Amino acid sequence: MFIHSFPIMVLVLAFLMFCQLTCMSQGQLRVGFYSQTCSEAESIVRSVVRDAIETNPRNAPILLRLHFHDCFVQGCDASVLIDHGSNSERNAPGHIGLEGFEVIENAKARLESVCKGAVSCADIVALAARDAVSLIGVPFYEVPTGRRDGRVSNISFAANMPEVDDSIQLLKSKFMHKGLSHKDLVLLSSGAHTIGTTACFFLQKRLYDFSTSSSSDPAINPQFLPKLKALCPPGNVNDKIPLDAVTESTFDEQIFRNIRDGFAVLSSDARLNDDINTKQVLESYINNGSSTGRPVPSFKLDFTKAMVKMGNIGVKTGLQGEIRRVCGSFN
Repeated sequence: MFIHSFPIMVLVLAFLMFCQLTCMSQGQLRVGFYSQTCSEAESIVRSVVRDAIETNPRNAPILLRLHFHDCFVQGCDASVLIDHGSNSERNAPGHIGLEGFEVIENAKARLESVCKGAVSCADIVALAARDAVSLIGVPFYEVPTGRRDGRVSNISFAANMPEVDDSIQLLKSKFMHKGLSHKDLVLLSSGAHTIGTTACFFLQKRLYDFSTSSSSDPAINPQFLPKLKALCPPGNVNDKIPLDAVTESTFDEQIFRNIRDGFAVLSSDARLNDDINTKQVLESYINNGSSTGRPVPSFKLDFTKAMVKMGNIGVKTGLQGEIRRVCGSFN
């Protein structure tokens, strides 16, 4: 009996050893993942991002948006960076106007010259977004790393991206599907819109074809509507306008006041005022707790927490992905 079972025991032990190695290689993200394999990784990314923002301040919101769009399709796996023709994920309608690819490639090239094959493009995107906002006033926060790059990029997978003309119910559903709360929705969508610009392309329906009963969104303040129409006349899709015309270059709570008062530029931001839960989150940052006696919430600190949470969506680790040599191409 013992003699006959010995080969089986050997196989079981071998299987357990294989499982242990596999589980170790597919461990969770952690802060300082590259401390042994590429100790300069984070400082190199930060240097590249700093140079990019000094050259063009628009790169701060651009890199923030790139991280969001990457994570919301197949998880934070750099699939949005792949450029292998018209069927690539980056060509999806929801990604129109997406930029910042060259900044990521610059960081990747510098990393490859120092630590060949060590740092994933997915981690570079996450680190670049963190560095971009921390360089313009958001408190520095630690980014857990260890992501692998995905091996698939297809335009069809971006069909469920949050869209500017989605209803509040649909927006909440899309965020919930990614494990994000209504508070995360406010912070990561409208909160991120405190800086940067948007193309008039994303305002056409809101201004000229909103519904069967109203050509323009009735949530737009009557004083603001003619200004928006003057900036984005019918058919003008390429011009860009500030998402927050009051404090365009400052990362602050003004965007929430804009939404409350009917001065939101995007329909998706305005919709946050249509739901009791998201509206309460908006008002908590506007009122700063002064009228309630409750502790004052910190928009910037809450934003960093939401960013870390988003950065964990659908991550690939260990054997689940690869480390690309060039971010725009599979190995």
